[in-house]
Amino acid sequence: MPTESTTPLDRARRKAFLRLLPVLFVSYMIAYVDRQNVAVAKLTMVKDMPAFTDAVIGFGAGIFFLGYFLLEIPGTLMVERWSARKWICRIMVSWGIMAALTAYVSTPTHFYIVRFLLGLAEAGFFPGVIVYLTHWFTSRDRAKALSYFLIATPFAQMISPKISNELLKIGADAAHPPILGMVGWQWVYVFWGIPAVLLGVAVLWLLTDRPSQAKWLTPEEAEALESELERERQAKTRGKRMSVLEAFKHPKVVLLCAAYFFTVMCSYSMEFFMPSVINEWYQMSMNKLTWLIILPPTLALCGQLFGGWSSDRFQERRLHACLPIAMGAIAMLCAPFTKGNLPLTITCFMVAFAGFKMYMPAFWSLPSLFLAEAAAAGSIGLINSVGNLGGLAGPTLMGWVKTNTGSFDNGFYVLCCSMLISSSIIFFLGLGSKQPAKSP
Repeated sequence: MPTESTTPLDRARRKAFLRLLPVLFVSYMIAYVDRQNVAVAKLTMVKDMPAFTDAVIGFGAGIFFLGYFLLEIPGTLMVERWSARKWICRIMVSWGIMAALTAYVSTPTHFYIVRFLLGLAEAGFFPGVIVYLTHWFTSRDRAKALSYFLIATPFAQMISPKISNELLKIGADAAHPPILGMVGWQWVYVFWGIPAVLLGVAVLWLLTDRPSQAKWLTPEEAEALESELERERQAKTRGKRMSVLEAFKHPKVVLLCAAYFFTVMCSYSMEFFMPSVINEWYQMSMNKLTWLIILPPTLALCGQLFGGWSSDRFQERRLHACLPIAMGAIAMLCAPFTKGNLPLTITCFMVAFAGFKMYMPAFWSLPSLFLAEAAAAGSIGLINSVGNLGGLAGPTLMGWVKTNTGSFDNGFYVLCCSMLISSSIIFFLGLGSKQPAKSP
C-alpha cells in the first residue's frame, strides 16, 4: 500500500486502497465460493444422486463458463461506459439467487441449466473490476491493487471448505437431521448464495465510480488522481484512439486470450477436482480432507501478494507472469508420481496453486500497457471470456478422463502441457519486459 504522504495524489492513492479494495475483495471472495463450492458439495451430492458421475460434475462445473462467455464483453463495456457500482450490484444479486437455486437440482439436466445461468449472472464481474481498477489506480499501483483483489480467490478456498464441511453434516445422521427438508449439500449452495445478494445491494453505497464523484476525497485529491490517470491514458493513445473492434483483432490481444485459456484450463480443473483426487488416492475423513485442501490456497495467497508487490517494485510483467505458470506446470507433471506419499502430493498441489495465482497480477497488467479506455475494457472482457472457456474444457476433460480410464493421471499430463504452452506464449510475446532506467 502507498505510504503516507503530504501530496494530494499520494493521499488519494492511499484512500483508494483503503476504501475500495476491501469491498471488492469480499465481493470476489463470495463470487468464487459460489462458483467453486460444487467441489466440496459433490462429495455427498453424488451419494444422494448416483447419476451425478465425475463426467456429469465436470461438465456441469465447466458449462458455467459458456454462460460466462456470452455476456462477458457486454458486461465489461457496461462498467466502462455506464456505472461500475450499479452493474456489480446487478451481477451479485442475480448470481446469489442462481447459486442458491443449485440446491434444488435433481437431474444432470437441471444441474447443467443452473450452472449455465449462474455463468450468465456472474458474467462481467471479474473483468469489470479489472477495468474499474484502471479508473482508480495508476500504473505504478495497478499490479499491487490487483493482487489485493485477486487474493480473494485463495482466501475463499481457505475459509469455505471448513464451513461447507459443517454444513454437509446436516441430514447426515440422526444427530444432524435435515433442516427445512434440505440436507447438507443443499445448504452449502443456499448458505453461500445469501451473502452475495446482501452484499450486492450494499455495493451501491460502498463503491464510487470515479474519483471526481468521491465525497471521501478532497477536491485537490480527486483532481490530482484524475489528472494522473488522464496523463497515462493520453500517453498510451498518443493521439490515436483504438476502437474496440480494432483491439479485438490486435495480435497481442489474441495471444493473451490463448495464454489465459491454457492456464485457466488447468487451474479450474484442479480447483474442481483436487478434493476428489486426494479422497481417491488416500481415502480419508471429510474433516481431515477439508483441512488438507486449505493448504494449497494458503501458499497461493502468499504467492499472489508477493507477485503483485514484486511486479510493481521492479516494473516488470513478463517474467512475473510466465515463470509462475511454468512452476505450476512442473508441479502438475510431478503430482501423479507422488501417489502414496501424502506430504509430497500436497506439496505438488501447493506449488501448482501458487503458480495458478501468482502470475495473475502481472498478467492482468499487460493489456493496459498498450490499450486504453473502451479498447482496453473490451479487450480485457474478451481475454477473460475466451480464456475462461478453459474452465469449460479443463474440468470436462478431467471428468471424462476419470470416468473412462478410472484414473486422473493422464489428465495431469495434459494440464502440464497446457500450462507450458501458456507460459511460452507470454514469454515470446515480449510484452511487459522491464524497461531500462532513463538517463537524467
